[in-house]
Amino acid sequence: MKNLKKQRRIQIVVLAMVALALSTALIGYAMRDGINFFRSPSDILAEPPAPTETFRLGGLVAPGSIVRGDGYEVRFVVTDGGADVPVVFAGVLPDLFAEGEGMVGTGRFENGVFRAHEILAKHDETYMPREVADALKRQGHWMEDGAEQAGY
Repeated sequence: MKNLKKQRRIQIVVLAMVALALSTALIGYAMRDGINFFRSPSDILAEPPAPTETFRLGGLVAPGSIVRGDGYEVRFVVTDGGADVPVVFAGVLPDLFAEGEGMVGTGRFENGVFRAHEILAKHDETYMPREVADALKRQGHWMEDGAEQAGY
């Protein structure tokens, strides 16, 4: 009788481990398209992503680079001080989107141009997305007190 209880416990533990492994695999499979990695302009130019890969691009909108086209299309350049990436966005930009300000866009890099389908802008004068601030710090274009250096 004692041996039967031990065998039953082992079966339950094995079944629980299989269920846990199966649920982890299913969650990973479901999230494979939902995970967007952040990249700075320097990262993109150093190692260009595949045209089918969706990711987030972040940096500062280069001064003097915003060009509004016909309709909703807007072209601008995103920089991290070490590299520049041209961006095309068709849609309505956030109210706080401006030259020299931080932004994060989601989209794809096709033929040397980042085609964004979503643009997020900072929400106040002091906020900068952590990934953007880290990328700017790596390039030496961001001061610790949160103030941008001249030119960006």
